[in-house]
Amino acid sequence: MNTDRKLEHIKLALESQTKLADQDLRFNYEPMLSAHPENLDLSIQFLGKTMQTPIWVSSMTGGTGVARTINANIARACREFGMGMGLGSCRKIIFHKTDWPDFDFRDEIGDQPFWANLGVAQIEELLVSKNIQAVIDLVGELRADGLIIHVNPLQEWFQPEGNRLKQSPLQTIEQLLNEVQIKVIVKEVGQGFGPESLRQLLALPIEAIEFGAYGGTNFSKLEMLRGDQLKLEASLPFAFVGQSAYQMVDSVNQILKENPNPVCRQLIISGGIQNALDGYYLTSKSQLPSVFGMASAVLKHASESYESLVWFLENQIQALSLAKAYLKINPDYHG
Repeated sequence: MNTDRKLEHIKLALESQTKLADQDLRFNYEPMLSAHPENLDLSIQFLGKTMQTPIWVSSMTGGTGVARTINANIARACREFGMGMGLGSCRKIIFHKTDWPDFDFRDEIGDQPFWANLGVAQIEELLVSKNIQAVIDLVGELRADGLIIHVNPLQEWFQPEGNRLKQSPLQTIEQLLNEVQIKVIVKEVGQGFGPESLRQLLALPIEAIEFGAYGGTNFSKLEMLRGDQLKLEASLPFAFVGQSAYQMVDSVNQILKENPNPVCRQLIISGGIQNALDGYYLTSKSQLPSVFGMASAVLKHASESYESLVWFLENQIQALSLAKAYLKINPDYHG
C-alpha cells in the first residue's frame, strides 16, 4: 500500500506545482501551533442566539413551486449545523397566503435564527397606506425572529415592474423603527453599502447589517437583462458600481476608529463569499461580531438534494475548522 501511495505521488507531482502568483497572501500559515482540529468550537453568540457555525444562508428565493423544497432543505440544514437563515422576499404572502408553505419553516429550522424579508419599497408603501400592522402580522405568523429589509434602489429602478422610492431608504427605515417593536436587519442585494450609508446604518437601533456586497449575484444586472435590450447599453455600467465585502469590512473598521460604540454592533458579511477561507478571513478581520453569508453555492446544492447540501456544508465547516487551527490573519495584507 505504501508503494502504491509513493507511485501515486510521483504521477501527481507535476500536476501539483504551485506558482507564487497564486499565493494567498491574506494569511500567515502557522503549522506549529495546533493539532488537527476535531470537534473544534466554531460557535458564536449572534442575534441573541447561539449559532454553532458562523455561516448565514442569505435570503434568496420564495413564492415559486420549487422554492418550497429548496427552502425546506436549507432550513433543515440550518438546524442540523446550527446556522442562521434569511427568507427570500415575503412580498407575495403579506396579504395572500397561496404561497405560504414556501416560507413557513420554523418547525424545520427549530430555534436557529430565522428571519422574514421585505423590500424597502414595500415598507414605504405600507407606511404610506398606514398598514404597517401587516408587517407585524407577517413576522408573527411566520414565527420569525425579525425582519430583514432589503435595500435595492438600483434593482427597483432597472426592474421592469419596479417601484419608485418616494423617500430615502434611511427615512423609511427610521420611520418603521419608530412605529414597530420588531427586530430589523438591513441588507443590500448585490452592490453593497458605501461608507456614508454604513455610518448611518451603524447609528440605527437595528440588529445587524448584511452587506450583500458587490462580487456575488447582482440583482441590478439581473433586472437589466430582463428589461428593454435597447436600454441595456446605457444601463449596464451601473452593474459594475458598488462596494466589495473587503472594502466594507475596512469601512466599518475605520468608522469604529471614529466611533467605537455604534448602536448596531453585528454584521452579516455576504456578497462574493466563494468559500470558507473567504468567510474566515473577513469575519476574523471584522472588529464587530460577524458571520458570513453564502447564497448561490447553497442554492445550487439545496436545489439538487438535501444530501448534496449536507455534503457541501460539511466540507465548508471542515475547511473553516482547518483555517481556524492553522491560519492567522496577515496584518500586512491590504487587498
